[in-house]
Amino acid sequence: MNAEITLVGAEFVQRFSATRRGARLARRLAVHQLDEWGVPYGSELSDDAAVIVSELAANAVLHGLVAGRDFELRLVALAGTLRIEVSDARGERGPEPQPLRPGAESGYGLHLVEALAASWGVQDRGVGKTVWAELTTAP
Repeated sequence: MNAEITLVGAEFVQRFSATRRGARLARRLAVHQLDEWGVPYGSELSDDAAVIVSELAANAVLHGLVAGRDFELRLVALAGTLRIEVSDARGERGPEPQPLRPGAESGYGLHLVEALAASWGVQDRGVGKTVWAELTTAP
C-alpha cells in the first residue's frame, strides 16, 4: 500500500549540475522532500519515487547533456498523485525504451519507469524537454 502525501498542492523544484553527483543528489533530496511531506523513508511510494528520479536524472545527465546546462527536478503533490518531472536542455533527443537485451548492463531505466509509474511521458519546453512520471499516492 502506498503512503499518502499530506500536503496536496505542495511543490519542490531544484536545479542540479548535469553530473553523476547531481543525479545522486536529486534522488537523495527527492526522498528527503517526500519524507517532509509525510511519505516515510523506505515506504513503497518513497522507494518507487527514488527509482524514478534516479532513472530520469541519469538519463538527463547521460543523454540530455548540453555543456554548461543543469537539469531540473520538480516534484508536485496532486490529489492522489505524485508527479515527478526532470527537465534537461536537449530537446531534439527524446527518451525511447530500448529493446531488452539479456545480460546487458544498461538500457533498463525507462522499463523500470514504465513498470512503476501509473503514466509517463515527454513534454517540450522553451529550451529542452521535460520527462515526467506520475505515481499514485492514495490506496
